[in-house]
Amino acid sequence: MADGILVFAELKDGKLAPVAKQSLTAAGKLAQAKGLEVTAVCIGKNIEAAAGDSIKCGAAAAYYCDAAELEHFVDESYAKIVAEIAAKTQPRLIIGGASFVGKELFPRLAAMLNSGLAADVIAIDWEGEEIVATRPAYGGKAILKVSPNGPGPRLVTIRAKAFPEATPAETGDGKIEKIAYDSVRHGARAKVIEKIRESGQSVSLTDADIIVSGGRGLRDPANFKLIRELAEVLGGAVGASRATVDAGWIPYAHQVGQTGKTVNPKLYVACGISGAIQHLVGMQSAKIIVAINRDPEAPIFKVATYGIVGDLFEILPKLIARLKKA
Repeated sequence: MADGILVFAELKDGKLAPVAKQSLTAAGKLAQAKGLEVTAVCIGKNIEAAAGDSIKCGAAAAYYCDAAELEHFVDESYAKIVAEIAAKTQPRLIIGGASFVGKELFPRLAAMLNSGLAADVIAIDWEGEEIVATRPAYGGKAILKVSPNGPGPRLVTIRAKAFPEATPAETGDGKIEKIAYDSVRHGARAKVIEKIRESGQSVSLTDADIIVSGGRGLRDPANFKLIRELAEVLGGAVGASRATVDAGWIPYAHQVGQTGKTVNPKLYVACGISGAIQHLVGMQSAKIIVAINRDPEAPIFKVATYGIVGDLFEILPKLIARLKKA
């Protein structure tokens, strides 16, 4: 097997996504320890510049497949392309983000390559010649060390913000090669007809350093205006519990938890959220958790860094006013 690490450099609006830069950091550290080279793969439309950016972020080489058919993510097509590049480069390890894209792509890729997959990891290291990945399990109540195995390359997806983003250099010196898109080899049975971007939130939940989330304690969907106002003052994103999404108070894109998004911000403010295990799974790795709830026995206080027992309708307006003043 060739000595190299392949990074699936996920793109967002044609540019390297934050989790791609974090994946390049993780790969770079592992490569340096073993004297390996990092190769990036970018897939999308009008992305030659993104391939160059992956070189600036530490990759020694980059492959990119650029076609109108690849503008929107389709796991079948993307997996075929990554598998083709893996067959060409024979890497020891393939790394990507545990994002919506990564969660769809990497299980399919693992099956195609007959490879083991360690998903949503927060640390990776070598143990001899094998990879050992650290990942939370059982809703974060346990930390497991796992080694993916199999005849193919090891596959790993990293949790957002578990690694720092690679800082792009002014220039990059590396080989960039275009892979021609072939509808026969790379085509998929499904295709994206239309992509509708939700308005009203400029900060992605998975990329946000600050998230303010609301739960059923808000009592009415109109009261999410308090959550939005606090998030705007803090420069953060708006999150929500599953109960509020199921009730139709706010779109699914805002849901944090086991069946929503797993987030890892520097600050997570939970307002009127009791703290069901399904919600805690998605946010308890936040660096600082502030919980506001009337019930002193609410489970959210068990994971909170700071807890405020009180009426959020009294606390939030005062907090917003004080922050605006500051």
